[in-house]
Amino acid sequence: MGATGTTGNALLQSLLALGTPVRALTRTPNRPIPGVTGAHRPPVEVQYADAADPHSLHAAFKGASQLFLTMSNSPAQIGLETRVIDVASETGIGHIVKISAPAAEPDSPVAISRGHHAVEEHLRASGLTHTVLRPYAFMQNLLRLAPTVAQGIILGTTGDAPYNHIDCRDIGDVAAAALTRTDIAGGTYTLTGPEAISYPELASRLTALTGDQIRYVDLAPDELRDHLVHSAHMPTWLADHVTEIQQLAITRPETPTSTVADILGRPPRTLDAFLREHDGHFRR
Repeated sequence: MGATGTTGNALLQSLLALGTPVRALTRTPNRPIPGVTGAHRPPVEVQYADAADPHSLHAAFKGASQLFLTMSNSPAQIGLETRVIDVASETGIGHIVKISAPAAEPDSPVAISRGHHAVEEHLRASGLTHTVLRPYAFMQNLLRLAPTVAQGIILGTTGDAPYNHIDCRDIGDVAAAALTRTDIAGGTYTLTGPEAISYPELASRLTALTGDQIRYVDLAPDELRDHLVHSAHMPTWLADHVTEIQQLAITRPETPTSTVADILGRPPRTLDAFLREHDGHFRR
């Protein structure tokens, strides 16, 4: 699922590189899926599926043995993902790889993480073999900072606390391993890049990369939330989420894990390499 999304498409590319037969599910099957061409062998099946439409899920899951489950965070996520799990069980899927979140606990200070915990519990109760991936912040989401970086600032509420990031392509590679290797399937894995850095350090690295002076401005949580709602036009629930996960970095200091390297036999992609690859997004 989510073949046009950031993590879903990264997984799709990983599976194609392995030559694994794959069915790409999307709510917009008439639109091209990034990175997919008619030249791929085996060919990619593209099929409509919407988590809000159980009939489409039944049709899309028919004949499949495994499912990758990822969705954009939203207030409706628990209901949508539990429905997907139920339909997967009904249609004979034997293994689900789910994208979850760090701190997926019943009393997590992050509301979205509490929701992921509820879905994980439903997945465990289903009796299906399941693999849970808990990645930290996506490097790709840093591209959303471009509008304020163009003004010479990064806004946040983390102070000097280090922050884990991971390239979604590494998440895709780990998910592919979980879907194709029996030694990986069935575990719960926390995924990070090779280092945790603070927002002041990120501002310093972007300054060195672009040649423009970029500074970090530390806001109170309420100030950041108000900025995200009124200036960045985020929905209130999403602004709350961003604020909560940034505060979590302070209350629970973040350090990198070796999980990506342990599974893939190579180090995860670095933040510096990602910034160099996308430096055009951050230049004025």
